[in-house]
Amino acid sequence: MQVLHDAPLAPLTTFRLGGPATRLVTATTDAEVIAAVREADDTGTPLLVIGGGSNLVIGDQGFEGTALVIATKGFTLRGTRLELAAGEVWTDAVARTVEAGLAGVECLAGIPGSAGATPIQNVGAYGQEVSSTITEVVAYDRTTRETVTLTNTECAFSYRHSRFKEDPRRYVVLRVRFALEDADGLSAPIKYAETARALGVEPGDRVSLAAARETVLKLRSGKGMVLDPEDHDTWSAGSFFTNPILTDEEFEAFHARVEQRFGADVQPPAYPAGEGHTKTSAAWLIDKAGFTKGYGTGPARISTKHTLALTNRGSATTEDLLTLAREVVTGVRETFGITLVNEPVTVGVSL
Repeated sequence: MQVLHDAPLAPLTTFRLGGPATRLVTATTDAEVIAAVREADDTGTPLLVIGGGSNLVIGDQGFEGTALVIATKGFTLRGTRLELAAGEVWTDAVARTVEAGLAGVECLAGIPGSAGATPIQNVGAYGQEVSSTITEVVAYDRTTRETVTLTNTECAFSYRHSRFKEDPRRYVVLRVRFALEDADGLSAPIKYAETARALGVEPGDRVSLAAARETVLKLRSGKGMVLDPEDHDTWSAGSFFTNPILTDEEFEAFHARVEQRFGADVQPPAYPAGEGHTKTSAAWLIDKAGFTKGYGTGPARISTKHTLALTNRGSATTEDLLTLAREVVTGVRETFGITLVNEPVTVGVSL
């Protein structure tokens, strides 16, 4: 276990933003993770758990307490059953499942971060979510001070949400277990229309696992969603806002505002989201509210490749980023009556 004091946190995040931590602990085994968490709890020390740092916005003042980096390793495949240690790099794990000829997470290629973070956010993209393949999550329960195993149902997954996100101070994810599919080298059925178009197939068709992964990586790269140290469009947390899910009444009011502002010919994106609910596109809202690709003149700007990504152009502070985020939220609310919700976790700051 490595321990540093007054350690910078910005290099541990994909935004490359945030001040130092009073104490930085790097744990490489589950036992070390649990020991560090127990020590913080026993001493009443604030604890910040860091995986890949791809979903964190840390304040410029830093973090007064212990920042725990989970750097555990472990990729265990038995038939179609996969267990990942929380510190495994997610993109590498996806690549290995594709090489093994197993379907279920191939369209989640290129998502930065660690395996342990995937159930917390119920990570999803291009028609797949980890909740569809996760069978169990092994976690340390800070309330009972025990290691527990939660079933998929007990994880209470929903859109970009879970039991872990609902109660962020209680659980520290140690391992994630998946049930994948052996489809003779083929992908799961392609659900996302953009992916299907890029592959030249119909939604519901299967393609080779390699083709599915490579196509998703190409799509993500075109939007600045694959990490590249030389590309400031990737100095982000990916999608900064979640897609709003509206009740029928809210969607009707939203649709009326769109028609009033843009005319009857403009139809906002609408996707079924359960009985009585419709999901719309945060990217569409941001763009139509006037925040187009590349928007901004300061060191924090909207990506030149994707309106959902707020980026650090190299010299930004967290406050620069938040100023831009607040401007976008206010503009979308004034235009459409919808309040966007940030997807990344904020530490010591808020919108």
